[in-house]
Amino acid sequence: MTEAITRITKAPEERRQEIIDTAMKVFYEKGYEKTSISDIAREMHVAQGLCYRYFASKEDLFDTALDQYAQRQVDHLCSMVSPQMSLTELIEKMPTFLEVEDDNSYAQKLCHETGNVKFHNQLSLKICSKLHPVVLKLLDTAKEKGTIHVQDTETLASFCVYGQMGILLNQEIPAQERAERIRKFLLELMQKFM
Repeated sequence: MTEAITRITKAPEERRQEIIDTAMKVFYEKGYEKTSISDIAREMHVAQGLCYRYFASKEDLFDTALDQYAQRQVDHLCSMVSPQMSLTELIEKMPTFLEVEDDNSYAQKLCHETGNVKFHNQLSLKICSKLHPVVLKLLDTAKEKGTIHVQDTETLASFCVYGQMGILLNQEIPAQERAERIRKFLLELMQKFM
C-alpha cells in the first residue's frame, strides 16, 4: 500500500518566510558552510526546487535572512525612541544593541555565537546601512530647527553610524563599556555642532 503525499499550498510570502526561518535554524545547527539548499528543503519536507523558486542560492537566502534580521533590530531600536527628542536626549536614551538583540532567535544565535565573527560583522554593516538614513533624517531635522550647525549632514550621519564600527567590533573591550564609550563620544561630538 502506498502512502499518499498531500501537497500543502501556502501563500508565497508565508512560504518564503518559512524557508528563511528554516534556513537560519539549519545554518545554526549544522553550520553555514556545511548546509546546502537540499538540507533546508529536507528539514521542511519539500522539494529542493521550491527553495530555488524563492532564492537563487544559499548565499542569496542567507543574505535575505540577515537583511531581514537587521531590519527587525533597527525597527525595534527606532521604536524605543521618540523623534520629538533632541539629539542629546536621543543619544542619552538610545538603547544599545545589547538591549535590543535579545530575541533568542536562530538568527541572533548564529550571528553572535563564538566563532561566527564573519556573520556578526556582516550583520553590523547591514544594521549600519539601515540606520544611516534614519540618523541622516534626524540630523537634517535638527539642522532645519537650528539646534545643530553643520553644513554636511550626510558626512556627519556616516561618521556617527559607521564611525562606531572600530569600537563595536573590538571584542577586547567588554560590550557594555563599548556602548558607554560610543554614547559618551557621540554626546561630545554633538556638543561641537550645537
